Amino acid sequence: MNKLRTDILWVCLSACFVLAMGCGGQKVVSQPMDELERMFSESMTDVALVGQFTVFGREDSARRPERYEIKSIEKVGDDEWQFNARVQYGKVDITLPIRVPVFWAGDTPVVSMTDFSIPTLGTFTARVFFYGEKYMGTWQHGQSGGYMFGTIEKMVGQ
Repeated sequence: MNKLRTDILWVCLSACFVLAMGCGGQKVVSQPMDELERMFSESMTDVALVGQFTVFGREDSARRPERYEIKSIEKVGDDEWQFNARVQYGKVDITLPIRVPVFWAGDTPVVSMTDFSIPTLGTFTARVFFYGEKYMGTWQHGQSGGYMFGTIEKMVGQ
């Protein structure tokens, strides 16, 4: 369950915040950005999302730690962004490009995915927003779901 939960949270956030993998040598073509998008991109360069998650039905248990490292993000479509993120769990330690839809609620970027299938990991639904130096959201994978939240910390020496 812990390995599965780690997979789920990383997918939801990398970022979370996950919708489609940009694998297979797919070329990334950056799109023009407005000022809010540029600020979002800069704020998500060389950062770690460091926080906790809960599981619905187990709210009285201890919160579990989570960490997702994001090297950079790029706008690759009208509402599509590629998160270049590091996945760490068990013996896996890999950096992947992950494409996710990002929408805006005023000045707040929100990763929004519904019933999105990720090969070998399953189907996910998530909503995660970023504001200032914080992130918060919900995740769902099959019958399991919960909340996720924490801070966005610059990684030193990156």
